[in-house]
Amino acid sequence: MSTPILVLFRRDLRLEDNPALAEAARQKRPVIPLYIWAPDEEAPWAPGAASRWWLHHSLTALSESLERAGSRLILRSGSSEEELRKLLKSTKADTIYWNRLYDPALIRRDSRIKSALRADGYTVKSFNGALLNEPWEIQNKSGNPFQVFTPFWKACLAKTDPAESLPAPRKLGAPAKWPASDGLKTWKLLPTIDWDTGFYEAWTPGERGGRKALDRFTDEAMASYHGDRDIPGVHGTSRLSPHLHFGEIGPRQVWHAVQEATASQRVKGMVKGAETYLREVGWREFAHHLLFHFPHTPEKPLRGEFSDFPWRTDTKGLKAWQKGLTGYPLVDAGMRELWHTGWMHNRVRMVVASFLVKDLLIPWQEGAKWFWDTLVDADLANNTLGWQWTAGCGADAAPFFRIFNPVLQGEKFDPKGDYVRKWVPELKDVPDKLIHKPWASGVNLKGRYPAPVIDHAMARDRALEALSQTKKI
Repeated sequence: MSTPILVLFRRDLRLEDNPALAEAARQKRPVIPLYIWAPDEEAPWAPGAASRWWLHHSLTALSESLERAGSRLILRSGSSEEELRKLLKSTKADTIYWNRLYDPALIRRDSRIKSALRADGYTVKSFNGALLNEPWEIQNKSGNPFQVFTPFWKACLAKTDPAESLPAPRKLGAPAKWPASDGLKTWKLLPTIDWDTGFYEAWTPGERGGRKALDRFTDEAMASYHGDRDIPGVHGTSRLSPHLHFGEIGPRQVWHAVQEATASQRVKGMVKGAETYLREVGWREFAHHLLFHFPHTPEKPLRGEFSDFPWRTDTKGLKAWQKGLTGYPLVDAGMRELWHTGWMHNRVRMVVASFLVKDLLIPWQEGAKWFWDTLVDADLANNTLGWQWTAGCGADAAPFFRIFNPVLQGEKFDPKGDYVRKWVPELKDVPDKLIHKPWASGVNLKGRYPAPVIDHAMARDRALEALSQTKKI
């Protein structure tokens, strides 16, 4: 029997359109699928609690898919290089394939491992399974990375359409003897608190769940996406972000599914919805472009002048924000949705982020850390872009003086309070017109719902004053 190929899974937990797996299957050799749990190598951005919950269930789904293809998933924990070397020796494999990752720490790790193993005579190949374009492929006219989204996306659209998705291998060759595997439960990825009920109601981790979410979006929501995507009380977004982050579905699959739905259905609004949605896929590409070229940004502002911004330490305010007890209903609804489901509507993400960094003047890094631990779609590139955008210190960022008013945002995007009432039920008796400023409603909320932790008008003036004191902004 020919020597086996190791296929190292990471954030590509799918069989369809998986370039590394497809190439291994094409070789007609035994394939050993492998996942290595090595959170220390991702520090300080090891997966948070919500991501670990998702990973547990996604690996379970991947294992079942591989079994249907006549294979099995080998689980190992520890040093990636050490575990790879152990398997290369025990299985007598001479080849390793994987799909690339773009987090700075993982780029360094993978480059080191690839160089070391190649030096020892092994064949190591990596593939692009996560992006439409590699971060180094899109450059401005000066040959430098883009820092503004619109010209970046125009440059992406000027390229040819992404290649067609690769089919999932129907059958994978098995080695004569399977190596030992960890038990997934021994990794203790699941939280000790009772999250499963709420999370299971909201999500179906795994490749099938990703495909189902994509089909639902193209069939039911895409035609009205342009308008509904800003309404948190309706199911108007794709909710594909965690599936994309864990690679349960790839961007090429999304691209072609959207294009095919647009061409076949011809529903009013479909074309505009498709264009708007693919632009959001473009923002995901832009986030990875920025992280690759500016690897310091998860912890430091891209715009260096913001290093001197007079942020405040406000432990009480931070806790109120985290628990959804700020006294501003839209902010609190978003933070509670996050805690109970591991996700938050994108419009609301902008509002709660603005409240933290501009109303409370708490550093954006604190918000990024909380999102990292509580989001099932916690992605270093997207998380960094979103928080630096809100704080005004990143590429193509909203100016700092753009300060979201949580009351007006609620009145505009949740006018009847459907979203707020779902997540802040103590406001059920407040009339629609005053649901976003319950303190003015006359309803006795003492002991049930807090008064605002800060007056927004005063906070806005304070934020603008802090901005004026910062040099060169």
